[in-house]
Formats: sequence, C-alpha cells, structure tokens
Amino acid sequence: MSAEIEGVWDLTIVTPIGRVRPVIELRSEGGLLVGTAHGAGEDLPLKDIAVDGHRLSWKQSITRPMRLDLAFTVTVDGDTLTGVSKAGRLPASKVTGRRRCDDVTDVVEPTR
Repeated sequence: MSAEIEGVWDLTIVTPIGRVRPVIELRSEGGLLVGTAHGAGEDLPLKDIAVDGHRLSWKQSITRPMRLDLAFTVTVDGDTLTGVSKAGRLPASKVTGRRRCDDVTDVVEPTR
C-alpha cells in the first residue's frame, strides 16, 4: 500500500486560527515510507509513519506559528485524503489533501 501513498500531497488544514496549506512528500527509501512536510518556511521530517490498509498516520513537530507536536490520521482514497490533525489538548483540525499529478502521461489527448 505504501506505493499507492507515495507522492507530493497538497494539504489543507482547517485550524482555529485559519487554513494552513502545507505540502508533504512521501517516498519509499530502503523499503520504508519516509516523508517531509514543507510550509511556513520550514522543512520538517515526518515521524512514526504508519500505513494500515488505506489509513495513514504520522507525527511531526512544528515551530511556526507556534511550537506544537502534531499527530495526523488520514484515509487515502486514490489521489485524495481526508482526516484529522491533533495537537495536544487542542481540538482536532480537519485535514484534506490532493496528490499532485505531475506526470505528463496523465493528460489525455483528444482523438482526431
């Protein structure tokens, strides 16, 4: 299942202070799924990445806009994902995402 999750994902997280739009990259390295989150001027490693069927979870720490430890749990369905992000005692924030399709072969040319 990790191969089905690999790629670059544009996320939207609906937080009490507004929408945050990080980008995460997931890839296989040596048989393990590894990842990096990009946003707010930070490039942060994803930790404790786990895949169980279509469920994906990971943890990450951020320092902007404030220092928080986040735990994500999402469900992947093709090129979309939905779920939640939790930061300690704060209420869960809704997470949605879409995988980037940079592959030119995904473009269907009209027939003549």
